[in-house]
Amino acid sequence: MIVEHLSNTIDIKKYLKDINVDAGGISILGAKAKTHIIKIKDLNVGAANILKQDALSIGADLAVPRGTVLAKTPTVECLLIATSSQLKILGRKELAQPFGLKDLAHKLKEIVLVEMPKVVQVMGVINANDDSFYADSRFNAEDAVLKIESMIKEGASIIDIGAVSSAPNAKKISAAEELFRVKPLLEMIQEKKLYEKVEFSIDSYEPIVIEEALNAGFKVVNDITGLLNDEVCKLCAKYSATVVIMHMQGTPQTMQDKPEYTHILDDVYLFLQERMKKAESYGIQNIILDVGIGFGKTLNDNLKLIKHLEHFMSLGKPLLVGGSRKSMIAKLDNNKEANERLGGTLAIHLEAVRNGASILRVHDVAEHSQAIKLQEALNKV
Repeated sequence: MIVEHLSNTIDIKKYLKDINVDAGGISILGAKAKTHIIKIKDLNVGAANILKQDALSIGADLAVPRGTVLAKTPTVECLLIATSSQLKILGRKELAQPFGLKDLAHKLKEIVLVEMPKVVQVMGVINANDDSFYADSRFNAEDAVLKIESMIKEGASIIDIGAVSSAPNAKKISAAEELFRVKPLLEMIQEKKLYEKVEFSIDSYEPIVIEEALNAGFKVVNDITGLLNDEVCKLCAKYSATVVIMHMQGTPQTMQDKPEYTHILDDVYLFLQERMKKAESYGIQNIILDVGIGFGKTLNDNLKLIKHLEHFMSLGKPLLVGGSRKSMIAKLDNNKEANERLGGTLAIHLEAVRNGASILRVHDVAEHSQAIKLQEALNKV
């Protein structure tokens, strides 16, 4: 007899197929293999006692504070620990229960339906401005074309073009100045039909800049304000553009002035959910979500968002993460300069992929393409 202790990150369905389990068994056993840890806040104490008993009855568990059974407080904070198959059963059980458990049942159903992305895309960054925080991402029009072609060869499937720095305390410029900076590059992309080789994204929230880019063959609008401007919504709907909705607290000029949240995961989730509904109300169909690493967040906020990124997958949209060479890395490693943060960037982005990211916005395309290939290979073993 040979006993092998396998990693819990394996593709369990592949292993079940390898030992010739039938299709029905693969579905059932696959649902038993993944364990979820779900934090529930402000749960009615009566609901907690019901949920605790229901969880125990099917082999799951609910961790509750001392005194819950005696209802010492009106609400409690709990941790539900259950497999996917157990969540399905609990979801059905709680539909008939009082104290808000019906709402919880719907949320559990959403969580069970989440599937990790099979493909990860690399979005390369090109800046048409001279004040980007990372100097190596700054290009004039002619050099940018060469860099774009290089990024395509290195594995980028999207190129994100911007002309305004969104770093903390960055100088604000007019829409006219932004257009002046980016227009030569847009014209060159259109002239050389580079949009036939790769998908282009415009990193802007100014309608005149966005419309110019969409007319030049761009297909994606990367809006750091999360569709604050209704005119941007109208343009994106008109051109059937894909929209990246990002969360930011404040503006680039104010976002790092003591950012504060009640519950970081829930606050960002509700914002993205609200802006998704706004986008859909304008007829925008293709939506990507970005939790906004570094945009009005503390170091701990950023780490939590990356670690618990799967929380946002129940929104049902692809997740983009852009932590490339950002200052959070310097805060953890002796104030390293931007050109010394590649290692930290790869660590952030690979963790994000493990937790559900399907698009990485990066300065270093070749290195990320290689890292993703290796991670995909490891996932198949």
